[in-house]
Amino acid sequence: MADTAKQTNVTVKNPQKRDLDGTVISIASKQTVIVEVVRSSRHPLYKKMVKRTKHFAVHNEVEGIAVGDHVRIAESRPMSKTKHFKMVGKVAR
Repeated sequence: MADTAKQTNVTVKNPQKRDLDGTVISIASKQTVIVEVVRSSRHPLYKKMVKRTKHFAVHNEVEGIAVGDHVRIAESRPMSKTKHFKMVGKVAR
């Protein structure tokens, strides 16, 4: 009976938090970078693929990030007025 009640340390990913891939377009300050995320969707009437871009201010604690790098960012608690994402790391392409 005690074996079935054993708890394991499993981290459950929060489904509301977003993970996005983007490109670094600017290094604003020592710990802030601007990341451009591109998504594409099909136009409902004309059926053409339409690109939409959005810029995110990202908190950066990863060393060696430069303009043009492909990175992964994750949603986090608000760190300032505009920063709501943290840098996870570079994406190998």
